Amino acid sequence: MMMYDVVVIGGGPGGYVAAIRAAQLGNKTLLIDKDRLGGICLNWGCIPTKALLKSATMYKSVKNLSKYGIEADNISFNWKKIITRSRLTAKRLSKGIEYLMKKNNIDVIKGVAVIEDSKTISLESEKISAKYIILSTGCSPLEFPNVPFDNKRIINYKDAMTLKEIPKSITVIGAGAIGVEFAYFFSSFGSNVTIVESKDRILPSEDYEISRELEKSFKSSKITIETSSLVKSITIDKKVCTNLDGKKIESDLALISIGVTGNYNTVIGDMDIKIKNNHIQTNAYMQTNYDNIYAIGDVSGPPWLAHVASAEGILAVEHLSNKKCTPIDYSSIPGCTYAQPEVASIGLTEDQAVKEGFDIKVGKFPLSASGKAMAISSTTGFAKVVIEKKYGEILGFHMIGEGVTELISEIVLAKSLEATAEDIIRIIHPHPTISEIIPEAFSVSLDEPIHI
Repeated sequence: MMMYDVVVIGGGPGGYVAAIRAAQLGNKTLLIDKDRLGGICLNWGCIPTKALLKSATMYKSVKNLSKYGIEADNISFNWKKIITRSRLTAKRLSKGIEYLMKKNNIDVIKGVAVIEDSKTISLESEKISAKYIILSTGCSPLEFPNVPFDNKRIINYKDAMTLKEIPKSITVIGAGAIGVEFAYFFSSFGSNVTIVESKDRILPSEDYEISRELEKSFKSSKITIETSSLVKSITIDKKVCTNLDGKKIESDLALISIGVTGNYNTVIGDMDIKIKNNHIQTNAYMQTNYDNIYAIGDVSGPPWLAHVASAEGILAVEHLSNKKCTPIDYSSIPGCTYAQPEVASIGLTEDQAVKEGFDIKVGKFPLSASGKAMAISSTTGFAKVVIEKKYGEILGFHMIGEGVTELISEIVLAKSLEATAEDIIRIIHPHPTISEIIPEAFSVSLDEPIHI
């Protein structure tokens, strides 16, 4: 029987980071994954989708070169090359993870693991003994009731990334980050896109004004949006028919993006690990109801974000290694959506802050008043801050526009260090940059606006 201090099951951004940290702390470590290292994020999610979105943005930009005084004719795209570039990017990063495993002397086995008891894992014909087990097995997309994925006309995000040709029309069911990003991607290359969302707006977890701004931008790109719309049924004939109340949408494909469920059924075997809302239940240190078994990342529930998985992996390993560690502050987790315009946010929305009883002030600064945004002809969007009125505590910050996913980290740091609105205003930002909208928004919240 092979014996290890730490066995990590699942090699995504939570699992491989946990394995590296475990090895750094002197644990004999094994990483088990049934597929290529990197998990959904590197192979099918975060990275390759951003490669696709970059192609979409470049194509749209080139088509609009004339506004910069540059003339170009006969603009076209090569769909096969777009898909191939995305897949090669994923492959290259997966190889990079393999290198990191070797560098850190981490054993890697490809296979399907099943936990037999709190200290034993079966891997096909082998048995593995582990002092500690970390589950990082991710999640899978939910299917629409009675309409299973056929990977051709009823598709999920994986299928959407490897289509052999661009669909003439597609219905995206679910307007969270994944649905919105793919809607933008297919629309950019000429697909007739319809988004269907059961709630009253797209990106329903974002601040109301952010969602409305993105909706306005999408509609200007001729994306059809059906909000407050429940899908009654989906039928397949010559077209995929999405049936709403009194309305039928026909399209070549339907992309289902209605949520996820944790991948735990096969790996936990007959163990009575506690499950809640289709995910493994953990405490603040990522421990399950077994002290030596941890669960991190998507399998342990929301927020389903790669950077959260990595942070949880490090927390779990430091906890089991008896290092001093602090539970994650989930109120300071940034969320990003990579359509155009981009969306980035942290903390409470305006509505949430009011519902929680805070006495608030709100500051909002438009990109249309930014010199840099005007210079690069990218004035769609704004920054919005929600602060506590008496002390200027940052409760939430929300941005939509050019490059905002790169700017949100400033607010993550500020909020984590308990900076106030006054502190942010005193930080001198370089001019001209998009980042100037951050102190400007805080200035508005304090009734001290400079440029509006």
